[in-house]
Amino acid sequence: MKAVVVREFGGPEMLLVDEWPEPEAGPGEVVVQVHAAGVNFIDVYQRSGAYPGRLPRPLGLEGAGTVEVIGAGVEGFAVGDRVAWKDGPGSYAERVAVPARELVPVPDGVGFETAAASMLQGMTAHYLSHSTFPLQGGQSCLVHAAAGGVGALLVQMAKKRGAFVYATCSAAKRHVAEGAGADHVIAYDEVDFAAEVKRLTGGAGVHVVYDSVGRATFDESLDCLMPRGTMVLFGQSSGAVPPLDLQVLNRKGSLYVTRPSLGSYTRDREELLWRAGDVLSWSAANELQIRIDDVLPLEEVAEAHRRLEGRKTMGKLVLRTV
Repeated sequence: MKAVVVREFGGPEMLLVDEWPEPEAGPGEVVVQVHAAGVNFIDVYQRSGAYPGRLPRPLGLEGAGTVEVIGAGVEGFAVGDRVAWKDGPGSYAERVAVPARELVPVPDGVGFETAAASMLQGMTAHYLSHSTFPLQGGQSCLVHAAAGGVGALLVQMAKKRGAFVYATCSAAKRHVAEGAGADHVIAYDEVDFAAEVKRLTGGAGVHVVYDSVGRATFDESLDCLMPRGTMVLFGQSSGAVPPLDLQVLNRKGSLYVTRPSLGSYTRDREELLWRAGDVLSWSAANELQIRIDDVLPLEEVAEAHRRLEGRKTMGKLVLRTV
C-alpha cells in the first residue's frame, strides 16, 4: 500500500510516499481504510527528529475512515463502520491498524475530512474548557492564538459554556477569532495584550488564561489573571517556558498553574467517547465550526508540512488518502 514514510530525520523533503507493508489486525486492533488524515505539529516533531523514534516508519496519528478488518477480541465494530481516531501511528497511509479502544463512531452528516480534522484539536478544546478549567456562565477567559486550530474551537466552546472571551491573534487573522465568537480580539502585533486585558477588565483580570504559545506569552499571561486565577499552559509554539520561581505565583495573587495533555483527559473509553461524541455531534448539528484550511492529496504531504511550519494556515490541513 501507499504510505508516507520517514527514512531519515530532517525537513519536509524527507517525506516520501512509498510502498509499505499492509497492516494486520492484531488482537484488540482494527484495520481501517483511511479516507483522510489530519496534519499536526507532533507529525513535524516526529519527522524532524525532535521526537526521536525508530526509522524507517510511516508518519501520522489522526484520521478517519471505514473499518475493513476486525481483530480478535474486538467488540462493538462491524466492517464498513465509519470511524475516527486521534492515535493511530502511521495514519498518513491508505490503511492503518488502530487499537479498537481509540476508535470513535463518526455520525451521519460529518464527512471524513471534518472528522479527521476534529479529533486532536476538538478534544483538546473540549478538555480545556470542560475539565481543566470548567468554564461557567459569567466567567472570563483569555485564549491565545485564537485564530489557530485549537484556539478557534476553544473560543467557540467557551462561548457555548457562557464565558466572556478575550482572544489574541495577529491583526491579519482577527476575522477568524471574531468569526469564532470572541467578545474582544486583541491584536498582539499592535498592542501589549496584558495591558489591554487589564484595561478592558478595569484592572480585575480574567479567571483563566489558555496559552499554547509558551515562552513568548507566559509571563505576561500571569499578569492577566485575577487573584486565584488559573494559568493553563498546553503548548509551546514559541519555545519552552523557563523554570518558574513558585513565589511569583504568590506575589501575583495565589495563582494556579497547570500543564495538561489530551492523553490525561482521555484515559478511559468513557471519557474518550464523551469528548469525541460532543465534538462530532456539535459539528453535525452546525453548533461547532471545524475550520479546514486545505485538503491536499497524500503526494503533497511535504507542502502540507511546509505550510504548517511556516504558519501559513488558518485552520486544519488534511491529507486525502483515497
